[in-house]
Amino acid sequence: MVEDYDNILVPVDGSETAERAFDKAVKIALDNNAHLDVLNVIDTRQFMGEMQDTLISGDTIYQMTQDSEEYLKSLKEWAKEHFNFTDVSYHIRYGSPKRIIAVDFIKDHHNDLIIMGATGMNAVERMLMGSVTAYVNQHALSDVLIIKTDLDNNKIAKPKKKYF
Repeated sequence: MVEDYDNILVPVDGSETAERAFDKAVKIALDNNAHLDVLNVIDTRQFMGEMQDTLISGDTIYQMTQDSEEYLKSLKEWAKEHFNFTDVSYHIRYGSPKRIIAVDFIKDHHNDLIIMGATGMNAVERMLMGSVTAYVNQHALSDVLIIKTDLDNNKIAKPKKKYF
């Protein structure tokens, strides 16, 4: 028996793979008559000093939040304009993307499927921080679908921005 999904999570970071995962998540949500949560995690660990004091100002964090909200709103509008899909909520969290996506957000919102891109970082960031996707795939409290192709199942080509 194939699982029906009611509440889907798609984490996004502005990367091409995340945006393709978003497109597929919208399509799967439509096919399942499901709700879609779109999540952007602002990784605050990169701004912490040795004594856990913040290295950036509150104004900078505020601006990052505003930019994230603008990006998430554009994705919600994209879903409405291109797929006629409106059952979308967007969320911003702060902290470790790995833990938030795999565990914390799922506990709060009861998502039964996570759809995410194969990777959103460059090779150096993956080496230093580890792949968020790999961590989520191993530790998630729900099913995980890792997207490597576009809506037509073609391998994702070189990056191009579509929402900004």
